[in-house]
Amino acid sequence: MQVTSLLSRNEPDRHAGHDHAHHHHDGETCSSCGHDHEHAPVKLWQTLVGILFVINAFLLDGVFKQGHAIASASAMLGAIVLGYPIIFTAVKDIRRGQLGINELVAIAVLAAFASGDYKTAGVVAFFMLLGEIIETRTAEGARASIESLIKLTPTKARRITKDGEEEVPASQLAVGDVIRIRPGDNVAADGVIVSGQGSFNQATITGESLPVDKKPGDEVFAGTQNLTGVLEIKVTRAGQDTTLGRVRELILAAEKTKLPIMKIVDQYMGFYTPLVLVIAALVWAFTRRLDNVISVIIFSCPCAFILATPTAMVAALSAAARLGILIKNVADIESAAKINAFVFDKTGTLTTGELAVNRLAPLGDTQPAELLRVAASAEKYSNHPTAKALGKLAAEAGVPLVEPEDFSETAGRGIKARVNGSLVLVGRAQWLRDNGVKEDFLKSVDLNETEGWSLIFVARDGRCIGWVGLQDQTRPEARESLTELKHSGVRRVAMISGDRQPVASRVAREIGCEEAKGECLPQTKVDFVRSVKAKGYKVAVVGDGVNDAPALAAGDIGIAMGAAGSEVAIHSATIALMNNDLRRLPFLVQLSRSTRTVINQNFLFGIAFIIGGMTLSAMSYVPPVLAAVMHTAGSLIVVFNSARLVRKGEELEHYQPEPAAPAPRQPAAPTPTPQLAAA
Repeated sequence: MQVTSLLSRNEPDRHAGHDHAHHHHDGETCSSCGHDHEHAPVKLWQTLVGILFVINAFLLDGVFKQGHAIASASAMLGAIVLGYPIIFTAVKDIRRGQLGINELVAIAVLAAFASGDYKTAGVVAFFMLLGEIIETRTAEGARASIESLIKLTPTKARRITKDGEEEVPASQLAVGDVIRIRPGDNVAADGVIVSGQGSFNQATITGESLPVDKKPGDEVFAGTQNLTGVLEIKVTRAGQDTTLGRVRELILAAEKTKLPIMKIVDQYMGFYTPLVLVIAALVWAFTRRLDNVISVIIFSCPCAFILATPTAMVAALSAAARLGILIKNVADIESAAKINAFVFDKTGTLTTGELAVNRLAPLGDTQPAELLRVAASAEKYSNHPTAKALGKLAAEAGVPLVEPEDFSETAGRGIKARVNGSLVLVGRAQWLRDNGVKEDFLKSVDLNETEGWSLIFVARDGRCIGWVGLQDQTRPEARESLTELKHSGVRRVAMISGDRQPVASRVAREIGCEEAKGECLPQTKVDFVRSVKAKGYKVAVVGDGVNDAPALAAGDIGIAMGAAGSEVAIHSATIALMNNDLRRLPFLVQLSRSTRTVINQNFLFGIAFIIGGMTLSAMSYVPPVLAAVMHTAGSLIVVFNSARLVRKGEELEHYQPEPAAPAPRQPAAPTPTPQLAAA
C-alpha cells in the first residue's frame, strides 16, 4: 500500500490486458514495489458487495442460532469476494520470486478462512481493502493541484491561416503557427503576442494569484488562461516543449525519486516478512491460539510505517507546486532543511534586472513633470531600456506624451528629435556636448555612477533642462525575505555579482545583505561557492539560471529564479521558481523542515503502532477483527498527518510585496512620483 507506486501508475482498468495492476517507469522493476498492496483491480462495488454478504451473515446469526448454514454460506461468499484480490496478488508475487507484505495479509485471511471463521476472514479482508481505497484517494487528493497541470492545455486551438480561422487539435500546432485566443480560453502553446492585449491568470505556471496584463511582444505560456481581450499569438514552443510540458516532466521525474530513508526501507523489506512469520510461529508455539497469530500478522503489515515518507512527500510537492516551486528530486525537500548558507546572484535575482527611474533632477525653472514629458516624448520610439523606463514612469504618473518628429538614434550615445517644435537631445553628457550644448551641466550631478547609477541628460534648443538617474531596482520583497531566512537559522547570506564592487555594495546595503562580492566571473562565482562549502556550510545558490548555471550546479542545492519560459533555468538548477518572488525561499526552507518533522512523526508512530499492536495481539488483548480496524485507522492517521502539509504557504498566494524603500544613503533623493505630484 505504498503511495510511491500509486503515484506512478494510472488506474488499472486503463491497462486491460497487462499482467500487472500497475506499470513501471523505464528501468524500474517490480522489486521496487514488492511490499505494495497492489491487488488485482479493486473496485469499490466489489468491496461493498463482499461486505454486504458478511453483514448478512452477522444478521442471520442474530436471528437464527449461531452457526446457521445460510449464515455460514453468506460469510464464505463475502470472504471469497473480499479475499480474492489479496490472494491473487500474493500468488503473483510468489511466482515472481518475491516475498513481501502482500503475503502477510494473504496468510492472515487464509488462516481465518481455514479455521472456518469466514466472518473474521471477510472483515479482515474488507478493512485491508478499505484502507487501500481510502489511502489511494487521499494520496490522489494531496496531489490534485499537480495533476491539474496536465489537464490545463486545451485539446483544440484556433489556428489562423490565409483562408481564415480553423480549429485544429493542439497536438498539431507547430512553431511559427499563429493562433487566436479569446476571453476565457486556455492558451494551447507557448508563444509571443502578435496583436491584441489581455489579462492572463498565470497561477498554474508561476504561482502568482493576481492576473498579469500582456501586450504585443510579451510571452504567454501554455495552460494559462486569457481573462480579457482577443489576441493573436505566434507559437514559439508546442507540445512537450512548452513550459507546462517541462513542468509536467519535472513533476513526474520527482515522483520517480525517493528519499534516502525510503531506499533503506526497500532494502530491508525482503527480510521483514520471514521475520514476521518466525514471530507468528513463536506466538502459536506459546499460546496455541490462532486468533492471536492472525492479529499479530495483521499488525505486522507496516502500512503506517511505509506511508510515512511518500505521503509527506506528495503533500509537500503539492504545496510547493501550488506556489510555483518545482522540485526535481524529492531528496531536495530533505536537503533544504539542512541549508544554513545562501549565495545569491545580484542582477535578475535580488534586483529586477531592468532599469527604473529613481531620480528626476530638473535644472533652472523646469518642472519635474515637464522634464519627464520632454524626455519620454523624445524617446518614444526607442527600444533602449532607458526609453522604456521613462515611458513606464510617464504612464504611471499620468504625464501625457506628444509625438516626436525627425526622430533619430545613435546607438550607445543618445537620441535626437523634435518635440513641440523644439530640438531635444537625450543621452550621455558627451552626446550633448558633441551637439553644441556648452554649459557645465555636470556640476549639478550629486550621484556616483560607479554605484550603479545610469545618468542621461536632456537638452532643449541647446540648453540642458535636467538629468535623469536610473538604477536596476532591488526587488521590493528582498530585504524581508533575507531577514526571514536569517530568522529561520540561515547563518550566512552572501551576494555575488559580475557588476562593479560599489554597485554590489550599494545593493547589499539596501537589502540588508552583510556580504557582497563584485566583479565576479562565472568561475569566480563557482570558486566562492566551493569555498563556502569547504567551511562546512550547506549552501543553496540562487540565480536567474541563464549565466549562473555553473554556480547553481556547484551548490548543495541550486535554485533558479523566474524559470517560466526559460529552458536554461529549468535545467540548470535542482529547484526552479516559476516566478521571481523571493518570499518563496523562506517558505521552501520552512516547508522542508515541516516535511522532515512530519516524516519523523509518522515513522515514530508507525514503529510504535506495529510493536504495540503485535505485543497486545500476542497477549490475547486484540482479536483479529479489531486488529484489522486498528490497522486501517493507523494508516489513515499517517495519511492525514501528512496531508496537513498541503495547506502550507496559503498566505503567500495572495501576497503583494510592499514598495521598496529608497536607499538609506539617498535621503535627499525622493522617488519620482512624489516629485511629480509636488510639481
